[in-house]
Amino acid sequence: MNDAIRLTDLRVRYGRVRALDGLSLAVARGEIYGFLGRNGAGKTTTLRVLMGSVGADSGTIELDGQPMKRVSVATKRGIGYVSQEQTYYPWMTPAQLGRFVAAFYPTWDHDEYARLLRVLDVPPDRRSGILSGGTRTKLGLALALAPRPPLLLLDEPTSGLDPVARREFNDMVVSMAAERGTTVFLSSHLVDEVEGVATRVGIVQAGRTSIEGRVDELRDRVRRVRSGAPLEPPHGFTRVRGDVWLADGALWSAASWPDGTSVEPLPLEEIFLAFARTDAAAGATS
Repeated sequence: MNDAIRLTDLRVRYGRVRALDGLSLAVARGEIYGFLGRNGAGKTTTLRVLMGSVGADSGTIELDGQPMKRVSVATKRGIGYVSQEQTYYPWMTPAQLGRFVAAFYPTWDHDEYARLLRVLDVPPDRRSGILSGGTRTKLGLALALAPRPPLLLLDEPTSGLDPVARREFNDMVVSMAAERGTTVFLSSHLVDEVEGVATRVGIVQAGRTSIEGRVDELRDRVRRVRSGAPLEPPHGFTRVRGDVWLADGALWSAASWPDGTSVEPLPLEEIFLAFARTDAAAGATS
């Protein structure tokens, strides 16, 4: 089976700024992939490449197994997108917005859009300019899902929402992905949010993917080693930063340590902090 998304050695420059500097990642069909990174790490540029609004200077892009230099308009019709800030014509109601957006998608399902508005509790006849932030975000999800796209891109969609609205939104994404088999690429810097919904996680830092894998795999590979005396990482181990080390799970199981050494598993937030810091050790890669 082909991956839904495969990016290899992707590089994008804005003048002298390297927005993406050899980023590689793979997203399997039907999974929810959490794309974690600090602001400025390259998350938004990656989304722009996937949406075709930015072209890569080098590297390869594959969507559903099809290589392409830049995502075409035809390909974008199979992608749903929800951004951090929802911008609509303020005088349009959700019903009017649906009719407007439908013209761009040959697979638009009017009945499904009406159902989504009901399920998401979005009033169809209220002007979008007076909707709350949470309702506007749910409207964005309805607009993105109505064409029944196989791929859904979420660019920090819950930023600014209150905890209840955030949980509701994420629960809806998870249930809809399970029902439809939709592939979801969720870009965020909110670790707890990603941990609660993602099948796999990738951490990006300085335009590169530092590490990716299932959350349980990352916890198995990345651990904290504490010792009363200085320690050097054994063969096959990499010091990520400080007392956080990276190795395959089998190496952790087989390793022997001096007396007084403790080896601790880490929550995803601590793993994220170790890899997302700009002073992370070179060589700590996926």
